[in-house]
Amino acid sequence: MNKSFLHFSAAVATAVTLVAAPAAHAQIKTPAASPQSTITQRVGLTDVTIVYSRPSAKGRSIFGSDNSLVPNGKRWRTGANATTSIKFSDDVTIDGKKVPAGEYGIYTIPRPGEWTVVLNKSLKQGADVEGFKEDQDVARFTIKPYKVSSKVESFTISFTDLTPATANVAMEWENTGAKFKITADVESKVMAQIDEKVIKAATPAPADLAAAAVYYYDNNKDLKQAVTWMEKANAAEPTKYWNLNTEAKIRLKMKDYKGAITAAEASKKAALAATPANGEYVKMDEELIAEAKKGK
Repeated sequence: MNKSFLHFSAAVATAVTLVAAPAAHAQIKTPAASPQSTITQRVGLTDVTIVYSRPSAKGRSIFGSDNSLVPNGKRWRTGANATTSIKFSDDVTIDGKKVPAGEYGIYTIPRPGEWTVVLNKSLKQGADVEGFKEDQDVARFTIKPYKVSSKVESFTISFTDLTPATANVAMEWENTGAKFKITADVESKVMAQIDEKVIKAATPAPADLAAAAVYYYDNNKDLKQAVTWMEKANAAEPTKYWNLNTEAKIRLKMKDYKGAITAAEASKKAALAATPANGEYVKMDEELIAEAKKGK
């Protein structure tokens, strides 16, 4: 047989072996016993992100005794595998304590009548929950546990009880839950924008005027100022029936019943003229007009 052919065949065989070798040694991927989960929630104007792993009960006792999976009075990583983390895009307040923007580990110390929650700068502790330094704590506070209405098989963290500036972080597993409240700094940020884009602006945009008016209305601020801004927005954009409806609501709250009816009728007319017509706003305008007529 031709020697050059033999040399060529050997080279090909070697190349195939080298290509195939990494595939033969690739690690087998299997589902994690405690899969990782990432949840994000906008609280006010602040983004809050939690990354944690979710162990399952599998018939085990989770809380309540020294022999439970999570023993009484012992620091817990609040999940499984890596350290559970919480990240804030802006400064927030938790249990009256200021927490700077940043990412922190969540550690808890569960007890039957009280949980201690610790936010610590360490994100690398994993199972070594006794190894971090307490001088790295950012916040420490206590919360009351509660009994969940139905059994939670896999440990679950969720955002609940949302308001324009707050949200609760609920931690639930088996028959037990506990939660703490995050409060975002909304007021100063929104008022700074209103000051810049509306109060000090030479020619405020109609959308900014409307947004400022809605914020004043929703937060029980100066309604005379709110209606002034909304009037200007509606004069510039008279077909935006949702803003006309808001003007009607502001006037109704001010007990300006005649003005409320006029604004609601304009909103209804614009909603009917829209393509397609917005029946939902037509109904809201009709209900507002009926309410304003009762007050006259």
